Amino acid sequence: MEEKVAGIAVHIGARVMNHAAPGQVLVTSTVKDLVVGSGLVFVDRRVYALKGVPDPWHLFEAAL
Repeated sequence: MEEKVAGIAVHIGARVMNHAAPGQVLVTSTVKDLVVGSGLVFVDRRVYALKGVPDPWHLFEAAL
């Protein structure tokens, strides 16, 4: 695909970003689980339906 980025992860990232306010960092539960033990703190922001993505997704805000 030359210099283009594509795939389901890019699609999910774009959909998650659509739910974030300016300056807010939202992540999926997958990201939260991958960084366990890192010391990062996350605040539950509920479950969302992401357009074009199967199943609901639990989103968390990174408390910076």
